[in-house]
Amino acid sequence: MIDSKNFRCALHYELGRSFSLSILRLNIPRFSVVALVCGILGLLLNDSNADAAPEICEGLSLLQHRGQDACGIITCGPGGRFYQCKANGMIRDIFDANSISRLIGGMGVGHVRYPTAGSFNNAEAQPFYVNSPYGIVFAHNGNLINTSSLMEFMDQIAHRHINTASDSELLLNIFAYNLQQTGKFRINEEDIFTSIGGMMSQVKGAYACVAMLAGFGIIAFRDPNGIRPVGWGVRATASGKDYIVASESVVADAGGFTEWNDVNPGEAIIITRNGVSRRQIAAPATFAPDIFEYVYFARPDSVLDGISVYRSRMAMGDALADNVKKVLEEVNITIDVVIPVPDTSRVAALNLAQRLNLPYREGFVKNRYVGRTFIMPGQQMRKKNVRRKLNAMALEFANKNVLIVDDSIVRGTTSKEIVQMAKDVGAKKVIVASCAPPIRYPNVYGIDMPSRKELVAHGRDEEHIAEAIGADLVIFQTLPDLIESVRQLNPAIGSFDCSVFSGEYVTGGVDEAYLQHLESLRADNIRGKALNLDLNALDNKDVNGSSRGNSTGANTPVNGSDTVGLHNSWNTN
Repeated sequence: MIDSKNFRCALHYELGRSFSLSILRLNIPRFSVVALVCGILGLLLNDSNADAAPEICEGLSLLQHRGQDACGIITCGPGGRFYQCKANGMIRDIFDANSISRLIGGMGVGHVRYPTAGSFNNAEAQPFYVNSPYGIVFAHNGNLINTSSLMEFMDQIAHRHINTASDSELLLNIFAYNLQQTGKFRINEEDIFTSIGGMMSQVKGAYACVAMLAGFGIIAFRDPNGIRPVGWGVRATASGKDYIVASESVVADAGGFTEWNDVNPGEAIIITRNGVSRRQIAAPATFAPDIFEYVYFARPDSVLDGISVYRSRMAMGDALADNVKKVLEEVNITIDVVIPVPDTSRVAALNLAQRLNLPYREGFVKNRYVGRTFIMPGQQMRKKNVRRKLNAMALEFANKNVLIVDDSIVRGTTSKEIVQMAKDVGAKKVIVASCAPPIRYPNVYGIDMPSRKELVAHGRDEEHIAEAIGADLVIFQTLPDLIESVRQLNPAIGSFDCSVFSGEYVTGGVDEAYLQHLESLRADNIRGKALNLDLNALDNKDVNGSSRGNSTGANTPVNGSDTVGLHNSWNTN
């Protein structure tokens, strides 16, 4: 056990000698960081003299809703040299004209990260990089569930060093190890497909990935169950074809890319300036995309696995309307107005109101400069920002029975504040309708709600959930109705990952011991908890305690010294 007082003294001493702070060097016990729901992007331009970075930056801004904690871009320029800029913060904070101008090359990979348990510094921002073999850049969306055995493999067999606690870096190194087993001076596409196949046989969980091989091309692949989304598109130019890989189709639409194709479950694609090679790598498994993508995460203007997110939310509103009508008749309550919680529930709320022939009003005005409260780290921060984010208009609530429609109820923090806001401005009764069923189980495939005790529906029936959030009544979508709302738009998909509602995990391998381990990594408990030390604050101050002047608040040394492998152009003059 390390004495915390002595540790603090030693840390200040090391900072005073201008040594870079590294949690690994100080021998603090390693803990795992899950990658979580993120946004990934890869771009290859046919013109090798053009720079891909500006367009990657624009594309990442369209994926900002998938991650607001950290972001990064790595490009590949002449001679296969990589150029990097990544840090904690949002796209608008990290990428300016100066940092983008330093990202040279006609192909690159970008990433936006959702808050993660234990993510202290910019070394855990993605994309990740390894120089051996051949030079690989890697971005990952999802979460592995067998990291312990994989870490043993890395240590005892592969002998590869994992420099962060991220399972994304672990996944990259497994891919790199398999690629290195070819022993070749130069590899070909067959070698890459074989290496991905070996990796897929080793890892379990959810993963949608994009990689870049120095001087070679872009690689994308998806787990055998297709839990997390990724696809690719093509854009014709005067000199040839440009290619894009992204988490959502909206990026391709905005960039003028067409022929959008989803990467199939267990499939890998290799994109070079000579064209695209596709191969089914993994053995057939249950195709089960995460249904929560359609409920909440994805943009409504995206199409995932052939399903329009917008149309699926319309169908959710129609199905929810039928259940709302039945419940309200049973309790003899009349609704005066339907009001959505902006923005994700608007589509469903409008369809619900039309189906029930009720007035639809915008009762909450949203401050668009506050991030998504669901993915904010810390319960107190989420609670504090709800009222900063939303303001209730009294004219739409006063002396009315209000039906508030939300996409889902997770922790109940936002719902409780919203209900209270409605009552504060004069609502007579507040009924909350959720487009999703009660969330009672942890998500192990990358959504940051693993702790059962944080879920307001865990161990509660609907009456007690209503009591917990202060509502007069709560009405949930049924799970069969939710599944049908999404599935009807692509009947070829036989099932979805609905584990947060049902507790059934499509990959298997999830038992009580694993769930308890995952809960112990909750960001609320782990962030800054190592020896009761706020590393974020210390790492951003000099030895006298004064701020280093980082205007964005991102935790980044001026010289990018905590960046692994590559010089970091962020915050460099």
